[in-house]
Amino acid sequence: MTRQLTCIGCPMGCQLTATIENGVVTTVTGNTCKRGDDYARKECVAPMRTITGTVRMADGRVISVRTRTDVPKAKMFDVADAFNKARPAAPLHIGDVVIADVCGTGVDVVATANRE
Repeated sequence: MTRQLTCIGCPMGCQLTATIENGVVTTVTGNTCKRGDDYARKECVAPMRTITGTVRMADGRVISVRTRTDVPKAKMFDVADAFNKARPAAPLHIGDVVIADVCGTGVDVVATANRE
């Protein structure tokens, strides 16, 4: 089986072709750098995403947030739901943990803005 992908590892946006056999990526073509190979192998077997959004604070204001690192793509909607349920209190500063270990992923959600 083959899968066509557009690489998001760098600004080049290479058109990749990944060959998958028995759930394992055996070859990747079309990449101009190693990041493309790495991206295709990860995307075809265990896709991950960084999730960004906003969280309403206890005082009603909103603050922008993101996951510190990638989370499994299958958990995207669960993470978004956790964003909707969280109500952190001020003050918050860039990098502060807003939600620890979101949805059991081992990844923290952090503030990307300051709120006093």
